[in-house]
Amino acid sequence: MFSFMKKMTALLPAGDTLPGRQERMQVPDKHYVNGRPIAPPFPEGLEQVQLGMGCFWGAERLFWELPGVWTTAVGYSGGNTPNPSYEEVCSGFTNHTEAVLVVFDPRVLPLEHLLKTFWEEHDPTQGMRQGNDRGTQYRSALYTYGEAQVKVALATRDAFQQALDAKHFGRITTEIRPAPEFYYAEPYHQQYLGKNPDGYCGLAGTGATCPVGLLARA
Repeated sequence: MFSFMKKMTALLPAGDTLPGRQERMQVPDKHYVNGRPIAPPFPEGLEQVQLGMGCFWGAERLFWELPGVWTTAVGYSGGNTPNPSYEEVCSGFTNHTEAVLVVFDPRVLPLEHLLKTFWEEHDPTQGMRQGNDRGTQYRSALYTYGEAQVKVALATRDAFQQALDAKHFGRITTEIRPAPEFYYAEPYHQQYLGKNPDGYCGLAGTGATCPVGLLARA
């Protein structure tokens, strides 16, 4: 996903971001691939997490293919502009990152295993870019729901940092914090690579392995 606009390399003061709008994005009733809803309410017993790892097209496909993931959606998160458009996010004047909302069954797919995929399938050391995709909207982010998720997020981050150190990568720059509001992206972005199998996907990992079973061993 490319933009002709100048790429921001730092987040803006909140007062300098775009005002946005009150109207929410209208999204499809069903996931293009699995037919389930992509917006709440979701069934009891499921959990959510928001993940930013570069272009959200490839990231979303990565997660909807995991056993235990109930549904996915793409959107914008972590910034200041309410209900932004894709063009506004690409401008860098919203402070949002492209994110995937992953709704999963922790009895089938524990968060630690889900985050193993997150860490391994992108390079979380690159700051405000991911590969050739440059700008604040491509930064790595992990937005959690509840204290238990925070603990897992931090434990897997620290373990993966050791694996990166062994391969001489830099420090992880992933933004980890409680989940802000998730603003759904335009309908054509939802499950884009399900509709366009040969579309752009810029995902590229580091080759490092994130160990699992951390909390059980602790």
